[in-house]
Amino acid sequence: MAQYFGLDKIAAFFKTIQQYGGIRASLYKIYRMDSLRPGTLVGTDKYGNKYYENPSYFYGRNRWVEYAPYYGLEYDASQVPAEWYGWLHYKTDLTPDKDPFRPKYKWMADHTENLSGTSGQYMPYTTTRPKIEPWIPPKSS
Repeated sequence: MAQYFGLDKIAAFFKTIQQYGGIRASLYKIYRMDSLRPGTLVGTDKYGNKYYENPSYFYGRNRWVEYAPYYGLEYDASQVPAEWYGWLHYKTDLTPDKDPFRPKYKWMADHTENLSGTSGQYMPYTTTRPKIEPWIPPKSS
């Protein structure tokens, strides 16, 4: 009967709000992530990103990442390290802390995010003359 009137959906909504820590925290999460999805915390990486899973969602939409709060609204997919990328995209069902065959060599570089569009972006250095010289207007005397 409760399912007929949709009361189970309302109960699930209030349970989700309770899971996120109340109305204020839920509104903040909606503001930052554009969604409020209930799920179980699977793990956290060393950058503070949290990874969730909810098997009641469609396959392909049941794993997601909530980026660390210090990113604010400036988060993107390049901030997910490679070991968690494989779990998010179903390349493996084992999280990085539970996978014994994951290679860990001392020569492996640490993860860095893509810095394009920021002041830290890569800018190639060139010594060749440009093909087109910019026009500089004459100074009026």
